[in-house]
Amino acid sequence: MGVTRRVFLQAAVAATAVGATAAAQTAAAGSASAASGPGDVVGKVTVGYQGWFACIGDGAPINTWWHWSANGGQPPSPSNTGIVAWPDVRDYTHTYQTGYAALGNGQPATLFSSYDQQTVDTHFLWMQQNGIDTAALQRFNPNGSEGPTRDAMAQKVRQSAESHGRKFYIMYDVSDWTNMQSEIKADWTNKMKAHTASSAYAVQNGKPVVCIWGFGFNDNQRPFAPDACLDVVNWFKSQGCYVIGGVPTWWRTGDRDSRAGFSDVYHAFHMLSPWMVGRIGNVADADNFYNVATVPDLAECAAHGIDYQPCVLPGAVTLRQRAHGDFMWRQFYNMVRAGVQGIYISMFDEFNEGNQIAKTAESQAWVPTNSGFLALDEDGTACSSDYYLRLTGDGGRMLKGQIALTATRPTPPVAGGGTTPPPTGNLALHRATAESGHTQTYASGNATDGDANSYWESVNNAFPQWLQVDLGSAQPVKRVVLSLPPSSAWGARTQTLSVQGSTDGGTFTQLAASAGHTFDPASGNTATITLPSTATTRYVRLTFTANTGWPAGQVAEFQVFAS
Repeated sequence: MGVTRRVFLQAAVAATAVGATAAAQTAAAGSASAASGPGDVVGKVTVGYQGWFACIGDGAPINTWWHWSANGGQPPSPSNTGIVAWPDVRDYTHTYQTGYAALGNGQPATLFSSYDQQTVDTHFLWMQQNGIDTAALQRFNPNGSEGPTRDAMAQKVRQSAESHGRKFYIMYDVSDWTNMQSEIKADWTNKMKAHTASSAYAVQNGKPVVCIWGFGFNDNQRPFAPDACLDVVNWFKSQGCYVIGGVPTWWRTGDRDSRAGFSDVYHAFHMLSPWMVGRIGNVADADNFYNVATVPDLAECAAHGIDYQPCVLPGAVTLRQRAHGDFMWRQFYNMVRAGVQGIYISMFDEFNEGNQIAKTAESQAWVPTNSGFLALDEDGTACSSDYYLRLTGDGGRMLKGQIALTATRPTPPVAGGGTTPPPTGNLALHRATAESGHTQTYASGNATDGDANSYWESVNNAFPQWLQVDLGSAQPVKRVVLSLPPSSAWGARTQTLSVQGSTDGGTFTQLAASAGHTFDPASGNTATITLPSTATTRYVRLTFTANTGWPAGQVAEFQVFAS
């Protein structure tokens, strides 16, 4: 099975010429009127969503370490990898053991599968929490061995988008799709069009949205002639679709990464979204492209009644491009001041190229010790694993006018750092968890889900065991309240446990010594642990060494309070 990915082997030709002055171009951009009013893509933030990771044992039809490994028949390892950045997997209830060494904090090196519905639900929850409006589900040639898994992923994305109030649409990538012209029409008619019946399917100008990515690129993966491409665009339009073109960076000039002769194809789309990954890598590049691409592109689109949705990218972790968010924020600033109609984030879960915004290892404590991968703090600035999700949320607010246009990044790399007043309420509610292990379906996420009847149960007959919650940032902690399901069927029991804390997830200190804590349904089946003194900590861990009621650690609700 060939690995298809949006990587161009030839280097992009750098743009050096600056046309008119920035001030004149900004004025020209400001005078350009949008072709369309607000919808599910105009005025919104869209993320590219791969959904293309699988693991042997996850039940996916493809039955391989899809996109994790170079040789998908074997677990990923330093000598058999398809990724360049390591995900933070603490929010997933099920992960899969890899061939990498343990993380820097001693935890096992496991990875998620996109085929697990809980994985997709987690991703769409992150989108919901960070104001990301729409996901463009990548769909490559579905007629080979990948097809059944990709078909299933479309249904999983639909379900998650519906349950989290997000929008999604199909984004066809025509790379290496030999019989694209006929097969893309059949795929839409026979399979993907059915998803437009979903309340979550993106609509613009009253039409279901579909994107075609790859027409006009000057490379061997997309050798299609202009006539064939124009036929496909016009066919989708005849089906009543609002059609987006994922086009080359230099679509307007028809050179460098763009084939000549595609002007009619580009102008046939309702919206254009030029590709930018690999074209820019620092703030100076972003400013240059604002002048030589964004502003003149926007004017060209306005003249032809086309909406414009440029890319914003966080930068490759492995190439040290991110500059703790300053690179990405400069792009947001440039796009908003130019007056673009929407923004496309490249990408949500692209761990293969390292330009993902999904939660990522924040320090070497969360990276396999033998991997050589960099973490988000590679330039010396501590960043929480969700930093680029939060940064995208602020960029979206600036696009929508909810915060003022500013060249100064408003998003702190670590949430809540500095001047924040002491929090109130349960700090652990819906926060990410980790564990030494669990039995059956009683995973650690049950302990922070707000449901007193679901619970975590550790591996049986194997003390000690531990359960941990990540508060998201360092917080003052004074009190821990634990509960078991309130049903009298549980019976009274005493669990022996201690409480530890850590600011980095790697080095833990004792917050409360090991002691027996009684849980009795007659009194609510709860136990309160008050720390000797308030501790400032991000990770709170419980270590269990005994339980008189069952040979395992058990917690229904793990609550943490500042006072």
